[in-house]
Amino acid sequence: MANVNKVILIGNVTRDPEVKFTAKGSAVTDVGLAINRNYTLDSGEKREEVTYIDVELWGRLAEIAGEYAKKGRPLYIEGRLRMDTWEDKASGQKRSRLKVVGENLQLLGGRPGSGGGSGGPEGESHEAPSPAPARRPAPTRPAPAEADDDIPF
Repeated sequence: MANVNKVILIGNVTRDPEVKFTAKGSAVTDVGLAINRNYTLDSGEKREEVTYIDVELWGRLAEIAGEYAKKGRPLYIEGRLRMDTWEDKASGQKRSRLKVVGENLQLLGGRPGSGGGSGGPEGESHEAPSPAPARRPAPTRPAPAEADDDIPF
């Protein structure tokens, strides 16, 4: 039987991520996401529920999140679920929680202060300017040797 473990999330960052490094030098950070769901009851009353998800990012993704993913900023995350289990030191009980391990990350919205997304106050920027996208040269077409007057179109 085939198995699939894939999660796609879009939500707002709940706190500024703090990047830490393992003994071997790998970057790791935990990002909290708040995901809102709006719905209407049969009575017409509108409700909103918020789900908080912990996302663990490694390597370059952790570094990017630490630099650009600020509190309130919308993020797109693709990843997989992982069950963490441990023994509570205080009570000795076994504990567990489901966590998302991020495998892809996209920053959503505009830059803070540009009016296109959420972030800091107007004019405040927490991002380094992104480099201009690389442009591909236009395809070159060979110049016609002579104009053909026989072409029917």
